[in-house]
Amino acid sequence: MGVPTAVKTAFETVRPPLKWAGGKRWQIPYLVPLWKTHTVRRLVEPFCGGLAVSLGLRPQTALLNDANRHLINFYLWVQKGLAPSIRMENDEQLFYSYRDRFNALIRDDNSTSGEAAQLFYYMNRTAYNGLCRFNRTGEFNVPFGRYERINYRRDFSGYVKVFSRWEFTSGDFEKVQLAPEDFIYADPPYDVQFTQYAKEVFGWEEQERAALWRGVKSILADWRDE
Repeated sequence: MGVPTAVKTAFETVRPPLKWAGGKRWQIPYLVPLWKTHTVRRLVEPFCGGLAVSLGLRPQTALLNDANRHLINFYLWVQKGLAPSIRMENDEQLFYSYRDRFNALIRDDNSTSGEAAQLFYYMNRTAYNGLCRFNRTGEFNVPFGRYERINYRRDFSGYVKVFSRWEFTSGDFEKVQLAPEDFIYADPPYDVQFTQYAKEVFGWEEQERAALWRGVKSILADWRDE
């Protein structure tokens, strides 16, 4: 049975602000029928990634978590109306100078600054395939991309209202503070060779923990009993 066109298009007014590997935007038409009878609930995403699901479902309130603290720092600055002022060009020399600067901010424990958020956005748009990868010391190590043309956004004010009642956190998914009435969308990173989305590896052990996460199981059981 096909998904109605109205459902496919109704929730696509705000695009994710970043490129993100494994984005879930294609799932929105299939999630909408599940979500539409629970819109009064808080949406919780323990693996929020590129925000395709949250921006597709557009909850009034949300708790959005990711292990990648630099990603969450970017969202927190967007929430405050980020307006990048750094030079942004599709230039290899500029890219590597900005990557060095970003990693220096990490080493100096200054990675929650507005500058770090701007650099993170620039690298997301300019790096190879939009990948986000860190080495074991926590430094960004994706090489320069090979795009012919890149459109850089300098105004994120369109996201401020949408983000206004959303809470962003960074940490292990099992530490996310759940409430009995939450609607949880838990889609962990894909089980592939690349696991270094953040300084901490998301390997097979983490996949097993996610599959056995009792908080999600108990809440889903509560919903089935309603």
